[in-house]
Amino acid sequence: MASRRAVLLALPAVVPVVLVLGVSLVAASAQSLGLMPFVGAPELSAQGWTGSAGELGRSVAVSVYIAAASTVLSLAIGFMIAVYVLAAPRMGRVVAVLSAASIPVPHLIGAGAVGLWLSDSGFLHRLLGMPEAFPALVGGPWWVAVISEYAWKESAFVALVVIGSMSRSMTGLCDSAATLGATAWQRVIHVVAPLSAPALMVSALIVFVYTFGAFESPWLLGATSPEPLSVRAVRLFGSVDLAARPEAMATALVSVVAGAAAILAGVAVLRSRRNLR
Repeated sequence: MASRRAVLLALPAVVPVVLVLGVSLVAASAQSLGLMPFVGAPELSAQGWTGSAGELGRSVAVSVYIAAASTVLSLAIGFMIAVYVLAAPRMGRVVAVLSAASIPVPHLIGAGAVGLWLSDSGFLHRLLGMPEAFPALVGGPWWVAVISEYAWKESAFVALVVIGSMSRSMTGLCDSAATLGATAWQRVIHVVAPLSAPALMVSALIVFVYTFGAFESPWLLGATSPEPLSVRAVRLFGSVDLAARPEAMATALVSVVAGAAAILAGVAVLRSRRNLR
């Protein structure tokens, strides 16, 4: 009875979102197949999908690489921040405030700040005097600036989620482990890490899906080729050549399908872990 009531209460918010999303996906699918052209008569065609399949595949690979690397770094840094905040109450408050202050900063502004730091004529280059042969961090082949911006921004989010999920239960268990002779490192490995695992898994799913589909940082800090899916979709959609619109819709649909697959996989892993417990 309670679950049915919760579903009924959620319907006014869920139904409009589902309708808008469903209509948008149907329209995008029709445009990618040539059934809703801006110029000419409708004609069923897979040209939007097969016309540049190689470039589309490279875009998928780049997007997965950026999202995976950003997620791993965000989890590692965010976990370390959370452990320090919970272990050092006084200085931890300062770190928590500084970390939380970066969350409301828009990614576009964060990308601009990272660009000023890591560009060839940026602050880091002037401070350290890096040699000319040093690989480019902004616009380079390894997407260092983009991943750094995501790791900086999303690690604060991960730390906030982890702190909120285990701040109450960690202190007593860590004190009990210390009483039994566990070292600080053993407490982190055997107490803190298992307690934070659910929060880290949820955070990883959110960070991966967001960074996979985000546009601002790859557009401002990334290389021009190959393009991530988000940058490619926006570029093709805004092209003066209206014949490129089917490719833009196909690229956007690939991004949506990949994001949905990641969400379903993450939810399945969380459910299996809950069943094991």
